[in-house]
Amino acid sequence: MSQIKVLPPEEAKRIAAGEVVDRPAALLREFLDNAIDAGAANIEVSIEDGGCKKAEVSDDGAGMTLEDLEICWLTHATSKIRSLNDLETAKTLGFRGEALSAAAAVARLEIVTSANGREAWQLNTGPGESNPPVIEQTRRTKGTTVRAINLFETIPARKRFLKREGSEGLLCRQIFLDKALPFNKINFRFMQDGKIKDFLPVVSSKKERFAAALNIEADFLHEINVIGDGFSAAVVIGGPDLYRNDRRQIFIFANGRRIQDFSLVQAIEYGSQGWFPNGTHPVGAVYIEINPALADFNIHPAKREVRFKDSAAIHHAISGTVKSFFHRKTVAEMSNRNEEKISRRGAEAAIGEDLTQRHRNKENTRELFEETSHQDAKFTKNAKEEKREEHDSFSYNNSALPASLRPCVKSFVNDSSPHYVGRVFGLFILIEWGEKLYIIDQHAAHERILFNKFLEEGIPKQELLSPIPFCTESDDDDKFLELKNKEMQHLGLEIKRDESILQKGNWLIEALPSDWRMSDSATIKEILELRTAGENMIERWAAAICCHAAIKDGDYPDDETAFELGKEALNLPDPHCPHGRPIWTEIGREALYKAVRRD
Repeated sequence: MSQIKVLPPEEAKRIAAGEVVDRPAALLREFLDNAIDAGAANIEVSIEDGGCKKAEVSDDGAGMTLEDLEICWLTHATSKIRSLNDLETAKTLGFRGEALSAAAAVARLEIVTSANGREAWQLNTGPGESNPPVIEQTRRTKGTTVRAINLFETIPARKRFLKREGSEGLLCRQIFLDKALPFNKINFRFMQDGKIKDFLPVVSSKKERFAAALNIEADFLHEINVIGDGFSAAVVIGGPDLYRNDRRQIFIFANGRRIQDFSLVQAIEYGSQGWFPNGTHPVGAVYIEINPALADFNIHPAKREVRFKDSAAIHHAISGTVKSFFHRKTVAEMSNRNEEKISRRGAEAAIGEDLTQRHRNKENTRELFEETSHQDAKFTKNAKEEKREEHDSFSYNNSALPASLRPCVKSFVNDSSPHYVGRVFGLFILIEWGEKLYIIDQHAAHERILFNKFLEEGIPKQELLSPIPFCTESDDDDKFLELKNKEMQHLGLEIKRDESILQKGNWLIEALPSDWRMSDSATIKEILELRTAGENMIERWAAAICCHAAIKDGDYPDDETAFELGKEALNLPDPHCPHGRPIWTEIGREALYKAVRRD
């Protein structure tokens, strides 16, 4: 007897539905796709009991005629495509005609629709041959309402795997946000158990929609445009003040669909590397619009994945644009800060000249003495400090740091405004400048200074008397070393295959950067981890060197050295260490006075 049997159509339908609908959130995903494709201007989602009792989407889109309603719930009934070739031009979110059919296989399905706002029809159907579809005339404005009731009621085995009501509700809300984020020209409303949980009105930009959806101040976000061959993208990303300890708030969208694409998440992280604190991740979204012929959206049952024809070009364009944006942003901020300092110094000089002139004219009057004595004392003190600072040599004490660790210090002979206060907690340098006290992290500052120096001048290397042997644990690591061997020479590294061992995967490290201080095992680990650095390999390697070479917490350079390091830090074009931590913070005179309640 034959062991192969053809499943009854109803059983096959239920099994196939499991690929599309595995929980209430999946129902909403499919219903929302249809509402958006229908050209709706207003979409409302309503759920009960986490979507298990009811999952409903109502829209004011095109609606359906009676003839469309009669067949829309059948398997592979679709208005989006007519043949396989149409997939190359399809711009709709749905196209396979599975949503309503899958819903009818696992829940009781109700559809109310009107194509003109005058004639409306309601369809009721559900799983099993005992529930034939029923269509009745009803009333409704133009648009469609799709409602799934009692999900998996006839499939208890699958219902047992659903999460608690609260958890399923959160997943439904996430799907709602996934659909609302790319379509900022549509009003979205989310109802849960009869209460409004979210309302996202029409806004002019994706940045504003992202801010409203995630409850973030729009001022913390930036929108960047990316242009490529056959695609474009809008990148919404938060600045260094907005970050998370995980990647959960990095969203990737392709032609309006949220997709899972780790390489594009990496593109965001590569582009923003060095601008965020170490171990943290940015908050943002990438909205890609691509020619459908250059992407395959039909490789996953729920369309969560996309295969791009040239994913490397998209990755490069996004990471490069984000990196360029953060660089320009930092340069602009530093320029504005310098302009403020120059303006402040000019104002102080003008006040000083005015007070001096007044003092000369009325120096014998007691009234003038009471009015200006405090200011005169201040300016006399500043004059003495300036005179003393003009004779400072501004050179590092040779006994304080090895020559290889000294930053390349700029000349401050013509700028005597900064005043060295001291050091606290074995880590922080204090400098008074104008009306502010700057608190500088000596380790982070020295890291950035060395980092800039290495990128400009290259990383010096030192040959090892005894090469360090090691073996790669995977073919990917071996291929990486073979491919990047020449590039690693720019990192102060010399690595070659161990010819004495015929087996593949054996290597020798023959040279390392001059200031390298790691153990052999840590060195090998750092080198192999460069495989994940992508285009930022040089920056990542330089950051690793600087972290180990810079002055540490607890090191005590002399006052002159600390002062020079602090001034260099305050004039850096990027006030962050290579790992993204801020190098310094500032406290103004007014803030200090307020802290001690002094008027």
